[in-house]
Amino acid sequence: MAMWDRIKDQAKGLQQQAQGARGSSGQSGHGGQGGHGAPGGFGGHGGTSSGSSGRGGSKAQLVSALKSQLTSLKAELKSGAYRDASMAMAALVAAADGHVDPTERQHVESLILNNDVLSNFPPEQLRQRFNKHVDALSFDFPQGKNQVLQVIAQAGKKPTEARAVIQTGFVIAGADGYVAPAEEQVLREACGVLGLSPQEFGL
Repeated sequence: MAMWDRIKDQAKGLQQQAQGARGSSGQSGHGGQGGHGAPGGFGGHGGTSSGSSGRGGSKAQLVSALKSQLTSLKAELKSGAYRDASMAMAALVAAADGHVDPTERQHVESLILNNDVLSNFPPEQLRQRFNKHVDALSFDFPQGKNQVLQVIAQAGKKPTEARAVIQTGFVIAGADGYVAPAEEQVLREACGVLGLSPQEFGL
């Protein structure tokens, strides 16, 4: 568990940095929505660092740290429970504000299919599960969210997979160096059903 202690300490330090920088940098950096659509931004270790220092750089550092942790666990993250919960988490992040436009859906799907860890699974399995959850959330968000959280909760049996689900959601949400309040809220709710502390991820 020493590795998780390290990432916890790292997240805590970055969270403090983010709080300190929030007053000076503000959240004005959300202007570049296009960051979600950069396919390479999710696969490489340094993908979020370029150009993000002026817009939520501390959050980008945390995303990069979580991404590195995920990559180091790739060999362990091959179960159906992790696959299903990660796709549910990705859909919930995409629909965090209660609706998903086609562009956002396509952007998140691109991030999923270009993710190193999720390449453990056939792309069609990922695409099918992600879109099924997005459809449910688009049709009836409250009911769809309950269904999605139930799927996410199934990964709670293994702490490594549970944390990886949150990390996957966080990396997708922060692909543009900014995590919106609605995205932070659904990540906190997912932590709740998985029995994890949101503070562990700087939430």
